[in-house]
Amino acid sequence: MSHPSFVPANATRVAPPLEAARSYPAKPSDVYLFGTCVIDVFFPGAGMDAIRLLEREGIKVHFPQGQSCCGQPAYTSGYTDEAREVARAQLALFGGDWPVVIPSGSCAGMFRHHYFELFKDEPQTLRQVESLAVRTFELAEFLLEVCKVEFEDIGVPVKVALHTSCSARREMNTHVHGRALLAQLPGVEQVDHDHESECCGFGGSFSVRMPDISGAMVKDKTAALKGSGAAEVVSADCGCLLNINGCFEKQGDALRGEHLASFLLRRTASARKGGAT
Repeated sequence: MSHPSFVPANATRVAPPLEAARSYPAKPSDVYLFGTCVIDVFFPGAGMDAIRLLEREGIKVHFPQGQSCCGQPAYTSGYTDEAREVARAQLALFGGDWPVVIPSGSCAGMFRHHYFELFKDEPQTLRQVESLAVRTFELAEFLLEVCKVEFEDIGVPVKVALHTSCSARREMNTHVHGRALLAQLPGVEQVDHDHESECCGFGGSFSVRMPDISGAMVKDKTAALKGSGAAEVVSADCGCLLNINGCFEKQGDALRGEHLASFLLRRTASARKGGAT
């Protein structure tokens, strides 16, 4: 796998580029899964479905039991020292050569981009950060670009709205990968919605520190999703799903969002046409 070198030998500060063209490896036999703290606590089924999708591709999934948070909530709240120690613990768990697959674009972006800033004054640790960054893939990206999946749709026709978190769009191009996977499903009609590229208002601790602004943002988001005519909402980020589904429930709406991994697993007969079931 060919990647640009992010860490010059004499550098103490590194600012990697945001997602541009990547060189992708051949499909591996083993991967790590970083499950994320939000999935672990609120959406464990989505994590299991991500594992099932990968295993259906013939890949052995390794889940280091000591993993916790990527450190993003502390980092974006200004608690840099605390975020660094959380990140350091994750670095120690994913030190092998296997790709790290993450069913969350925002957490994947933390690994790929923001760890460089956290460890800018630790040249030796930066080498670990570089190794992790080039091996980190958001789940949809990994399925599409590394596994080269070709899904067979067994679901009934449905209109679906895709929501991608603002940071995941910006840092990991998750809207591109998610749309491409959904486009493989003939029975799925992707519908556009207003405010698609805008934040849902969750933003980790932002929703706690700025509840009125956050609440107004998610009301705009859910109104746009309902107005799209979609019967289902899918997203690759569970923080957004937590916020959006909470707003739907509070408003008494039947519409709910589902993680992309769960939606894809439910809709498909096999990971590849003619492949293993």
